[in-house]
Amino acid sequence: MDYKKLLADTVILQDVESSEIEPLITVPKDPAMGDYCLPCFKFAKEMKKSPMALAQEIVSRIGAYNFLEKAEAVGGYVNFTLNKKMVASRVVEQVLTEGIGYGRSEEGAGKTVCIDFSSVNIAKPFHMGHLLNTSIGGALCRIYRSLGYKVVGINHLGDWGTQFGKLIVAYKKWGSREDVDSRGVKALFDIYVRYHKEAEEDPSLDDEARAWFKKIEDGNEEALSLFGYFKEVTMKEVERVYKRLNVTFDSYAGESFYNDKMQPVLDELEEKGLLELSEGAKVVRFEGDKMPPCLLVRSDGATLYATRDLAAAVYRKNTYDFYKCLYVVAYQQNLHFQQIFEVLRLMGKPWAADMVHVAHGMVSLQDGALSSRGGRVVFVEDVLNTAVSKAGKIIAEKNPDLKDRDKIAEQVGVGATIFAMLFNSRIKDMVFDYDKVLNFDGETGPYVQYTYARCCSLLEKCVSEGDDFDDEGIANPEAYALVKALEKYPESVRLAGEKYEPSIVARQVVDIAQAFNKFYFEHNIKDAAPAVRNARLALVGATRQVIESGLTLLGISAPQRM
Repeated sequence: MDYKKLLADTVILQDVESSEIEPLITVPKDPAMGDYCLPCFKFAKEMKKSPMALAQEIVSRIGAYNFLEKAEAVGGYVNFTLNKKMVASRVVEQVLTEGIGYGRSEEGAGKTVCIDFSSVNIAKPFHMGHLLNTSIGGALCRIYRSLGYKVVGINHLGDWGTQFGKLIVAYKKWGSREDVDSRGVKALFDIYVRYHKEAEEDPSLDDEARAWFKKIEDGNEEALSLFGYFKEVTMKEVERVYKRLNVTFDSYAGESFYNDKMQPVLDELEEKGLLELSEGAKVVRFEGDKMPPCLLVRSDGATLYATRDLAAAVYRKNTYDFYKCLYVVAYQQNLHFQQIFEVLRLMGKPWAADMVHVAHGMVSLQDGALSSRGGRVVFVEDVLNTAVSKAGKIIAEKNPDLKDRDKIAEQVGVGATIFAMLFNSRIKDMVFDYDKVLNFDGETGPYVQYTYARCCSLLEKCVSEGDDFDDEGIANPEAYALVKALEKYPESVRLAGEKYEPSIVARQVVDIAQAFNKFYFEHNIKDAAPAVRNARLALVGATRQVIESGLTLLGISAPQRM
């Protein structure tokens, strides 16, 4: 229900339309001041009255409305308090009626959003940095689908470049099929790290690597066979991780896919006089030198990430006709995307304005950052396994007789890890701490999951009697705070999509869990009078539904027992 519009319609001011009043109505920071407030300063100045006098005048003219408990003039504001019983009953009924549809909408109907995320590198580890990126991208895919958009999740694989020549050299010198078949990407990663150490002493290795990559480009049978083998090993491993993270993709078109699509873009840039020669290389310069030139072709004729990203952008627009194209990539690439988007704008592509770099921070462990070439990485699968193991031990202590403990430990451990990636603003750097992530009492995934399980347990143990429903049972301050948190959920989903910020949903779900637990500890449900119990159980059911919906959007399972 649009209370702001309803309240604006109750305010009677001479020569002022309700459409002018509605945007000024806000939610007070202190709930004790009411549910909504209208500052009177703007209108008081125009009418040459004191804000307090005008507020009192407005209150005196407000009639009796069933949705409104009271209106008060306080210090130049009109504070509105809604009818708690009516609001609580309406919200609970709406959630239970709409079920999983509560919080969903059709605002994106007929529009396509492309989301480029995860973008793992072939033959390199799926590490912690990818975990943050993958969690954010996966959540955005689910959020946009819930808002009615058609979503195309794209994994822009890093499957091209001289690093594959380096890997072939390393494999032929120090690797073996048996080791790679046994240890997968870890074996490839080990020899890749060794290559960089050996190349520092023997630079001729780089010449060999360039020669092997040239063989890949030329279609050499042995080079392509090894390249395909590395890709197969990597994809088998990352698919296993994606399944645990509840992430899927609609396209795995990586860098190599765009090899034959770059030249038309370069030709168009030439035709439009945008491509310049600079010391043998080809670049696009920007007006006023507001940022460095965008290098598209090196002096040796090699193309770069930027060249392929331009080709990918054109391909995606032609193929999907996107409404928005999002790139979930760490903030270190800010300049890269600014250049790409500006080049497209200079090319006269009006849809360049529909491309968005969804920048995010970096993840580190408590003892420092991560580095691929130096061999200091933490594999996502190892992180998940550790989290699951620790979750299993905590669950065993809390509930030793729990059935399906291994399955629930997986749900809690993986869920805790994903929730940690999504709870804070995406742009913030984060330090991953297992103890904090798996805390059952903090602003964490396990806390929310435990609250969900508590709701399930209550609904299982406490049976409704008859059809009587006493809304007095959910009109107390604790229940009303919970109702207001549930009511805010659909708006949190909408805002998460608008701001490309899954943390808005994660924080709203935590708010709901906290409000529920306050209500649960303050008010008896099982032994309440039947009509009051029915009302409170309905609120428990609504809470369970919204928590499950929120966790699902984040990619997290909701175990019924913990």
